[in-house]
Amino acid sequence: MSENVLGIQERKTDKELYSYQQGAISQIFEKFESAPDDYHLLYQLPTGGGKTVIFSEMVRQYLKHHDKKVLIMTHRIELSKQTSTMLTEFNVSNKIVHSTANLDDQDDYSCFVAMVETLNNRLNEDKLDISNVGLVIIDEAHYNSFTKLFKFFEKSFILGVTATPLSSNIKLPMKDNYDELIVGESIEALIENEFLAQAETYSYNVGLTSLVVGANGDYTVKSSEDLYTNFDMLSKLMQAYEERCKGKKTLIFNNGIKTSLFVYDTFKAAGYPIAHLDNTNTKKERKAILKWFKDTPHAILTSVSILTTGFDEPTVESIILNRATKSLTLYYQMIGRGSRILKNKSSFTVIDLGNNFHRFGPWGADLDWYRIFKSPNYYLDSLLNDEDLESNFRYEMPEDLRAEFENSKEVYFDISKTYIDAVRNGESSKVVLERSISQHARISIENSEDVYDAYELSKKLGDDIDYRIQRYTKCISKSTFNFVEWLRDDYRKKLRAYIRDNFDSVYEDINGHPPED
Repeated sequence: MSENVLGIQERKTDKELYSYQQGAISQIFEKFESAPDDYHLLYQLPTGGGKTVIFSEMVRQYLKHHDKKVLIMTHRIELSKQTSTMLTEFNVSNKIVHSTANLDDQDDYSCFVAMVETLNNRLNEDKLDISNVGLVIIDEAHYNSFTKLFKFFEKSFILGVTATPLSSNIKLPMKDNYDELIVGESIEALIENEFLAQAETYSYNVGLTSLVVGANGDYTVKSSEDLYTNFDMLSKLMQAYEERCKGKKTLIFNNGIKTSLFVYDTFKAAGYPIAHLDNTNTKKERKAILKWFKDTPHAILTSVSILTTGFDEPTVESIILNRATKSLTLYYQMIGRGSRILKNKSSFTVIDLGNNFHRFGPWGADLDWYRIFKSPNYYLDSLLNDEDLESNFRYEMPEDLRAEFENSKEVYFDISKTYIDAVRNGESSKVVLERSISQHARISIENSEDVYDAYELSKKLGDDIDYRIQRYTKCISKSTFNFVEWLRDDYRKKLRAYIRDNFDSVYEDINGHPPED
């Protein structure tokens, strides 16, 4: 492991590629030589596997043996700059086509790097000569913004590269724009050969039925912020961090700037070193924040998707998904930010607060990328919806909270079974929550010396209460946001009232004697 611990990041400058990277280049060039000029090939390789290294070496070899030019497209300016730097390290002279670039010297270059929107403008203005471009490479090819440019390259070989060959728009499947998929090394193999770190995932069950799916097929920012800025979710986030990530350099991903700012305030108030970053920060601010994050031990950075691509900080030790997503690509991108290996880092922690693990499976699972590429709708239809996911959950108290209820042999209450029994006995569904409140009160009193202790203990049952309300509303098939919120609030009020009115009798029933004055 003496060389491998250095990772791809350091080996690339020596122009020495790993065997799987060399194999990928051979496969791609074999297709290039045998396929028609306008062939569209898609290559998949996990985040951290070195896609930029592979296509930089490809460009070097292509320009050496072909009298044509190369164009590389990216969707963000940061990726354009990183790609240009990598090409330079491979001794490929290149020019970035940015919004203010002077193209008078374009004849002096055989390789161009461009952001998709800028390129689209330059081509429509006829300011960039692409008549002799033989190879087009598209980074992060799952984004659909690239496809509108394909009409300009009808005689060019197009190579798309991505970690997840699943379109960001389900209405525009990748199989409609690419003729073939080549699958590279798997995450499992890269971990086994010590190229990537192992993800240790801890999933905390979260009720997501209040979330709304937008036109893009993912959860809306508004509904996500309504959920993830409430007190219970911020408390769950802090609890998860302190249980699993405390003292580790941590990235927190959120869906919405408001959520990220709430997270920032919560951690700041607790005395933790934290910074917030979103797409409204200036380049100067972004640079300063990322430098602080790199240089500060145990730093926490809360952000809004801006770091899912084009960001490489190997010292990240834990990832917190403080959001839910229906995008497999985003799920893999977020976790991949922690997968870079270091000499003293072979694993990293992942906290999932969006049921993403239950929806997509573990990061690095053995996915059939060929089938996903060919039949994306079949894969997407096989994913469980939120109600089905949550129907499989059973609330388990965290260990430290369970210790506060050590006098209780059982703290779980089966809402579904209680509901079925009530219906069979011809009872109102209201008795389900009444019996749940009675059981919550009993375990609170069972572990208390007086009514005030019982009040304080009952306040710690928030997650269990929310779980029971969620199960109850599913049973009665009524789950509007306002109704659920009202039930949660009403339950807490009734629990407190029950403890106040019944403390003495319950205490005596449990202990065989009344409470001492």
